[in-house]
Amino acid sequence: MIAVHPEGKIMVRRCLVTLRPFRLFVLGIGFFSLCFLMASLGGQLSARRPGDSPFTIRTEVPGALEARGALRRMSELLELVARRVDALARPENGSERHRGQPAPDGWPPGAGLMERIQAIAQNVSDIAVKVDQILRHSLILHSKVSEGRRDQCEAPSDPQFPDCSGKVEWMRARWTSDPCYAFFGVDGTECSFLIYLSEVEWFCPPLPWRNRTAPPTAPQPLPKAQAVFRSNLSHLLELMGSGKESLIFMKKRTRRLADQWALAAQRLARKLGGAQRDQKQILVHIGFLTEESGDVFSPRVLKGGPLGEMVQWADILAALYVLGHGLRVTVSLKELQSTLGVPPGRGSCPLTLPLPFDLIYTDYHGLQQMKQHMGLSFREYRCRLRVIDTFGTEPAYNHEEYATLHGYRTTWGYWNLRPQQFMTLFPHTPDNSFMGFVSEELNQTEKQRVKAGKAHNMAVVYGKEASIWKGKEKVLSILSAHMEVHGTVFYESQRPPEVPAFVKNHGLLPQPEFQQLLRKAKLFIGFGFPYEGPAPLEAIANGCVFLQSRFSPPHSSLNHEFFRGKPTSREVFSQHPYAERFIGRPHVWTVDYNNSAEFEAAVKAIMRTQVEPYLPYEYTCEGMLERIHAYIQHQDFCAAPAPAPPGAGAPKSPFVLAPNATHLEWARNASLAPGAWPPAHSLRAWLAAAGRACTDACLDRGLVCEPSFFPFLNSQDAFQKLQVPCDSTEWEMNHLYPAFAQPGRECLLQKEPLLFSCAGASAKLRRLCPCRDFRRGQVALCRACL
Repeated sequence: MIAVHPEGKIMVRRCLVTLRPFRLFVLGIGFFSLCFLMASLGGQLSARRPGDSPFTIRTEVPGALEARGALRRMSELLELVARRVDALARPENGSERHRGQPAPDGWPPGAGLMERIQAIAQNVSDIAVKVDQILRHSLILHSKVSEGRRDQCEAPSDPQFPDCSGKVEWMRARWTSDPCYAFFGVDGTECSFLIYLSEVEWFCPPLPWRNRTAPPTAPQPLPKAQAVFRSNLSHLLELMGSGKESLIFMKKRTRRLADQWALAAQRLARKLGGAQRDQKQILVHIGFLTEESGDVFSPRVLKGGPLGEMVQWADILAALYVLGHGLRVTVSLKELQSTLGVPPGRGSCPLTLPLPFDLIYTDYHGLQQMKQHMGLSFREYRCRLRVIDTFGTEPAYNHEEYATLHGYRTTWGYWNLRPQQFMTLFPHTPDNSFMGFVSEELNQTEKQRVKAGKAHNMAVVYGKEASIWKGKEKVLSILSAHMEVHGTVFYESQRPPEVPAFVKNHGLLPQPEFQQLLRKAKLFIGFGFPYEGPAPLEAIANGCVFLQSRFSPPHSSLNHEFFRGKPTSREVFSQHPYAERFIGRPHVWTVDYNNSAEFEAAVKAIMRTQVEPYLPYEYTCEGMLERIHAYIQHQDFCAAPAPAPPGAGAPKSPFVLAPNATHLEWARNASLAPGAWPPAHSLRAWLAAAGRACTDACLDRGLVCEPSFFPFLNSQDAFQKLQVPCDSTEWEMNHLYPAFAQPGRECLLQKEPLLFSCAGASAKLRRLCPCRDFRRGQVALCRACL
């Protein structure tokens, strides 16, 4: 038996511990080298562009130099490791740790650690040489193919594609600015630029040598699914999502109004008489609730913040769903990108697939997000947009070039949409479409109960934020001498100092409790802010009289910070112009709060006045369903009319002078304009007085301005039939045209259809205004519009 010295055992163990990690490290390096090699070759030889067939092998090897360089560096790294291990292992080369251990397969007998490392390094070096040969061969082949197609990959001079060469130049300089170009196969070559610009975008003609199979004969389109009224809103509540206070508020509102929506659907179905309605696929993207826009509303839901936008969005979702259309709801940018098919990158490229939605309802925040991420697809599909816009967007602010040249550019405007694509909370801007919302409608039993339970000396102040009460001490003092004053001002711990001690403050109330408070009160009084909210209509629907202040001078973007930056020049003469103009006394009183005698007289008169709960039809569930149904069926902004050509060749207007010689009417023997909505026979054309906007000129005659009728009037013939002498005629871009300039007896016609506008006036011009009738309680629709 051989005796082994203890120190020898220790030395052997130490060597094994020291060198075993090196073996693992060396094997790892070798394995990594092979993986890298396979990945490099596989990636270079099998990369394909979108549109290549499964059997196409790309001859371009854009990463050849990088691959050779990486292999060379790996070989050098192995040599460096070998030298360092050799230095560490040299004192122990004579030890007996390898004795009796067989060499692994493929290694020379007795090969030590150093020899193995050197062998791996040599193998990697040999592989690098072979890869270099393969890549050189591929590059030569690619060069030959490129030379053969060089004449086919030059930007063509095609008059049908005038922007092609400029776009190719742009791609040369900027194609790396957005990863989406590489996603679509752009790799820096001329061919890839032209393929992208002809097949993904549409700036260049298709390349004749591209392998494109002839498209199969288009099958007959399947019949569209028909929309069927829905009465169960459970699935809608799931579509709305959760996790935000604003969504919780909206879902509670939808549940509360579910029975009224179901009843309204039954009524409208009977009115339509079984008419066929195509089901639309609709995306609803609520941009102001996304984190990217700040979502300022959700944190304020429980603190008395404005709820008008959320009320409207909840009702829009309910109306679209009850009408039977397909809905997709998004409240985050990530959801929007996924739903639209946005390619990875920074939003410069079009969508990866055709848009699957017939309509998109969004707001200004969502509009900006879509423009940022849809690339050229935004321009292609913007006719499908419907933008929920509380205060409206006038044409002068919407037209980008005109707004920039004439000082109408603001934070929100300049989208170049059709003005009626903007949809408002109240019907204050005829240039836009009136979307609205709903208020809870009382049945006859509830109306009798409200009437019996009214406290005739009880007033509720409209204002949940303490700042609204500031500076109103005088008005509150007069009011408190006659009525018991109640408030619903939000506070966390201490009573707000702006609220006087004699006011009974209930704090912020849930909507059902607030409704009960209104059903007891006689008076609902506004202090000038917020503008045009839903609460006054809710109060009137619950049997209250609404008292508001008259503004003198009227508030607008010229003199009031709240309206500054909004895309409208509208002047607001009271806190709630709709209630003043379309409802009026006895339900709505508008007085000068600075006149104490007038204010006190109004309070006393209101206490003596008996009123019934009243809700305009257009703010009932049925009224909103009817209105949105008409919009979906008849509004088509994708078939935009071509601008009328300037000159004497403009078509004659199909009008005749009315018997009283005051205005034009549609001639009885004239054929109706195909596709015109509202129907053209509802049109009445008036020449407004100097300084009057068409909005006011039509209202003065019990009508409303209808901007879609402007093209019928935009001709010299219309002025002649009104017996207006035109010494000259000019075509210009101006939101006040068509009009008649009195000093020069000049007829001024509109050159840009997007600038036809009911809003705006000039003391030097008499505007030619298209008016129409409207249904009582449904100002958005003419009498023959359903």
